[in-house]
Amino acid sequence: MSLSFSPALPSVVARLRAAGCVFAEDEARLLVSAARTPAELDDMVDRRAGGLPLEHVIGWAEFCGLRLAVDPGVFVPRPRTEFLVRQAAALARPGAVVVDLCCGSGAMGAALAATAGPVELHAVDVDPAAVRCARRNLTPAGGTVYEGDLYAALPAALRGRVDVLVASPPYVPTGAIGLLPAEARVHEPQVALDGGADGLDVVRRVVAGADVWLAPGGHLLVETSEAQAPETADAVARAGLAARLTYDEELDATAVIGTRRGSGRRAGHGGGTTG
Repeated sequence: MSLSFSPALPSVVARLRAAGCVFAEDEARLLVSAARTPAELDDMVDRRAGGLPLEHVIGWAEFCGLRLAVDPGVFVPRPRTEFLVRQAAALARPGAVVVDLCCGSGAMGAALAATAGPVELHAVDVDPAAVRCARRNLTPAGGTVYEGDLYAALPAALRGRVDVLVASPPYVPTGAIGLLPAEARVHEPQVALDGGADGLDVVRRVVAGADVWLAPGGHLLVETSEAQAPETADAVARAGLAARLTYDEELDATAVIGTRRGSGRRAGHGGGTTG
C-alpha cells in the first residue's frame, strides 16, 4: 500500500532541491505515492538524489496518457516523442500493420495501439533490457517484440505489408554525448543515444531499408532534430519515398514522414505474420 502521509513531503522536497532537482515538489509527490514503507521512500529519494532518472526510481513513465514500465538501464521516453505518435496515429487505420523500430520501452507502440484502434503491432530493439521491458508494455496490447538489429529482426512475412513504420533512433552526434545531462549519459544505454559522427548513422539505415517493408501507400515516420531534419528528408527522398517535414514548436519536436508511392490498401488485409 502506498504511503499517504504528508509529513514526509517537506523533507523529501528539501533533499531533492539540495540535489538540484528542478521539479522537486512534483517528484516528491510521485516518490511518496510510489513508496510502500518509510525505508523504501528513503532509499528511493537517495537514488533520485544520486542522479538516477525519476522514471527508473519509480519504475514507470507517463507517455501519451499511459503509465508504462521503464526498467533501470532502459531509455526513458521523451515528451517530444508524443508528437511523432500523434502524427502516426493520424495515418494508422484500424487493422493497420504497425512497426516500432528502436522501440526502447515500447512507448510508441503502446501509445499507437491505445490511440489508433486495433492494430497488428510489432517492435524491435537491439538491447536485451529494452526488449524485456517492451514485452511487458506491448504484450497486453497484442504486440510482438523482437530482439535484433533493425529490419534483420523482423519476420520476412512483414515485407511489403507495413502500413505505419515509426522510429525514434539514436540521433545524438557522438561528440555531443558528453554534453547530455548526467541522467541520460550515465544511466541510459549508449546504443540508444549515439547516432555516430553526425547523429544520422542509424537514421540513414532506417530510411534506406524502409521501402522494402512498407506497403504501397505506407508511411515511415522518423524522429530527428530540427537541424538534422533537412538531411533526413533528403535521405527519405533518395530512398524513393515522398518526404515531408513536420514540427511542433511547443514540444520542440521534429518528424520526417516518408510515404511509399502507390495506392494504399484497405486495413485488415490478408496475410499472417510469424512470431
